[in-house]
Amino acid sequence: MSDRTYDYVIVGGGTAGSVIASRLTEDPAVTVAVIEGGPSDVDRPDVLTLRRWMGLLGGDLDYDYPTTEQPRGNSHIRHSRARVLGGCSSHNTLIAFKPLPSDWAEWAAMGADGWDAASMDPYFGKLLNNIVPVDEKDRNAIARDFVDAAQEALGVPKVEGFNRKPFHEGVGFFDLAYHPEDNKRSSASVAYLHPYLDRPNLHLLLETWAYRLEFDGVRATGVRARAADGEELVVRASREVVVCAGAVDTPRLLLHSGIGPREQLAGLGIDVRHDLPGVGENLLDHPESVIVWETRGPIPENSAMDSDAGLFVRRDPESAGPDLMFHFYQVPFTDNPERLGYERPAHGVSMTPNIPKPRSRGRLYLTSADPEAKPALDFRYFTDEDDHDARTLVDGIRIARRIAAAEPLASWLGREVCPGPDVTGDEELSEYARKAAHTVYHPAGTCRIGAEDDAMAVVAPDLTIRGLEGIRIADASVFPTIPAVNPMIAVLMVGEKCADLLAPAGDPKEAA
Repeated sequence: MSDRTYDYVIVGGGTAGSVIASRLTEDPAVTVAVIEGGPSDVDRPDVLTLRRWMGLLGGDLDYDYPTTEQPRGNSHIRHSRARVLGGCSSHNTLIAFKPLPSDWAEWAAMGADGWDAASMDPYFGKLLNNIVPVDEKDRNAIARDFVDAAQEALGVPKVEGFNRKPFHEGVGFFDLAYHPEDNKRSSASVAYLHPYLDRPNLHLLLETWAYRLEFDGVRATGVRARAADGEELVVRASREVVVCAGAVDTPRLLLHSGIGPREQLAGLGIDVRHDLPGVGENLLDHPESVIVWETRGPIPENSAMDSDAGLFVRRDPESAGPDLMFHFYQVPFTDNPERLGYERPAHGVSMTPNIPKPRSRGRLYLTSADPEAKPALDFRYFTDEDDHDARTLVDGIRIARRIAAAEPLASWLGREVCPGPDVTGDEELSEYARKAAHTVYHPAGTCRIGAEDDAMAVVAPDLTIRGLEGIRIADASVFPTIPAVNPMIAVLMVGEKCADLLAPAGDPKEAA
């Protein structure tokens, strides 16, 4: 048994963990260990080349979590969670949106003091990632024509640079965290760790799996982990443990450490260290469905990552922000429709209506006391009482058809492959949209921030775990609600804020 001590131990070298490790080790007197279950992304073109992202799904760098049976949705959805330095920012499309003011306002209204837009916006300016609009050379002709057709059909503004100012509606090319000259990722690891790997106070424990937190009373003292060669480690923190394992593995680690709903833990024979009923609850996601068209021929090859443009619509004028979003894929995205009997066309494009503010809430829970058993992810897709989520997708299919009928996009398109032009009624569109739904890999909310009197809050606004000492959480699990936009930048900003909370005088007591 190896026993090592550092000032800070970070569990997870992913999107937020990379930020925090980099910022803390700017002080050469502070030692930091990062426990990361996957390998390095250095010199890995399969990881670092943005356009190769689809090849990572379901591969050896993917924890690949299944979904429980979804009576109103797709039970076959698999949630990719990256097993590599940089986490999901080494695995995803790097679409980069600063959260909207209305997103932060929701957090503040739920008791996340200090997380309003005025407090959070400065962290966007601190990010080290190279965030730029899709480069002109990567702007595929059919994606350009999608943008023009959406503007023509819907009257929404064309947006050049979604991060320049808040928006309710708009269509355009995304901002991405990438280097256009070579299509290299500007992931959390590339931006925050690669330039500083030679810092003597930064210790990366790669391919090392954290499976239990260590405590002395209510104070976290370290992490029990297992190296790739099977060696057992206890990695101790003289100051704090910071858990950045993501919205699936952070609650999983807490639960296996005896922190969570008493009844669930006791039922599995896990000693209850701290009864915290909110751990694993409030599971959020951005589900979306898909409409696929066959194109009249091949699509030009140039692209940043094959889903470079998108659309936001506000159907309800009372909505604080957009209430329908689309990704436009320059590929026929038919993985789920094929299960329903549809065939993939040789050449095609897809529009994917997405629910920016889903009202369904799920939960994550353990099925075994064995830390190696995957937890159950029950997103309870499309179970909201008002059927808002399913209706959003139905509206999205109808709007997508309007865009497809508009020039200059219409001249590219042949037949509608799925759901097909004969599927027109609300009920049959809803049935198709829900059964063909997929995820864009945005699980969040399972250890959410909340006010002191909120019994289901897991962390306080300073990211400390309620009722415990010497431990914080910083990743998408702390989201009280999900942003209306792709959430990677929000996670990076959580990392920057956490580093600030830890920074004063190197004393976490002063930071709290």
